[in-house]
Amino acid sequence: MLMHLMASLDALAPERRVVVVGDKAEQLRDALAGTDVVLAVQAPQLGTGHAVLQAEAALAGFGGTVLILFGDVPLVSSATMERLAGAVDAEGGPAIAVLGFRPPVPGAYGRVIADADGRILRMVEAKDASPDELAVPLCNAGLMAVRSEHLISLLKQVGNANAAGEYYLPDIVMLAAAQGLQSVVLEGPGHEVVGVNSRAELAEAETLFQSQRRAELMMAGVTLVAPETVFLSWDTEIGADTVVEPNCVFGPGVKLAAGVTIRAFSHLEGAEVAEGCEVGPYARLRPGTRLEAGAKVGNFVETKKAVLGAGAKANHLSYIGDATVGAKANIGAGTITCNYDGFAKHRTEIGAGAFIGSNTALVAPVSVGEGAIVGAGSVITDSVADDALALTRAPQEQKAGWAARFRAAERARKGK
Repeated sequence: MLMHLMASLDALAPERRVVVVGDKAEQLRDALAGTDVVLAVQAPQLGTGHAVLQAEAALAGFGGTVLILFGDVPLVSSATMERLAGAVDAEGGPAIAVLGFRPPVPGAYGRVIADADGRILRMVEAKDASPDELAVPLCNAGLMAVRSEHLISLLKQVGNANAAGEYYLPDIVMLAAAQGLQSVVLEGPGHEVVGVNSRAELAEAETLFQSQRRAELMMAGVTLVAPETVFLSWDTEIGADTVVEPNCVFGPGVKLAAGVTIRAFSHLEGAEVAEGCEVGPYARLRPGTRLEAGAKVGNFVETKKAVLGAGAKANHLSYIGDATVGAKANIGAGTITCNYDGFAKHRTEIGAGAFIGSNTALVAPVSVGEGAIVGAGSVITDSVADDALALTRAPQEQKAGWAARFRAAERARKGK
């Protein structure tokens, strides 16, 4: 969920990104490792206002607008974020801009009471609202933009004299009003502020995301033969004129160039596919796979940390792992790279134009030279020179009449 949100936020090119972590913080630490995100720990968890206050140190010296988002509200678009921040950034703009929406059933959402111009008169949590306030359909989505010079001082004034005994972030709106600072509400689409607090709500959010992203890809020129059966990740990139057949799954880190064909029942994750490539059906591309222009990975082929050069083919029933396959090389059916010795992984190098016969085992580390041919059924343990033929097949023997004699003996033994 956080990655979805961060991807949308990236479009705004924020100067700083701070993530407040609380319960199960180690999961977020792992997810954000290697990024420029600053983590701020909230312990104990005493409400949303208290959570934002934990970012005080990370925001020291920052003089811009602070956009406050929620990790369990993953579908907020870049456009909505920009509109919210832009309201505060504008010359003469308010001190605070709050995102509001009108759900069909307001339920436990906090209410926003505003005038006709969107100026907020008051905000109240549902637990503390009067019957008249609960009748207001405009609800607080929780997201807001705040001028940095006001944020921390307002947060430090928030109290917890409420039904939950928590420090509510929305309270800063009324505290700002008491100081003569204006706040406004901007209404956003309800589907963008769906929160995830259960597995059922997670499934609902996933359904919304998939539907939206499929529509965006088709508008951009991607053909999804059966859109409802294609599943995408937050960072899936697919170029125009690519065709994706039914029942395909794209895990994180997939980039497809233009003019690619992904046939039915294929699964891709952490893979880059160049223009004109064909994948599947029933193919699995695992992380570290790169297919160069015009390469083909066919049915029941699995790849991992493998590079297939331009025009290379692995059409049937093969495993290509920790390997480099040169341009226009051909990998026969049933071929595997034996990349793991029980302790470490080893690479296989296959030269351009090489031909690997069916049912071959390439025991890494090993290399096959350019233009070389490996006979079917071989187990290759030593390097093969350019343009050489490598065979490890045992000589075939033929014993005339043996099968007939065997059948006769067996029938006699059984009395038939």
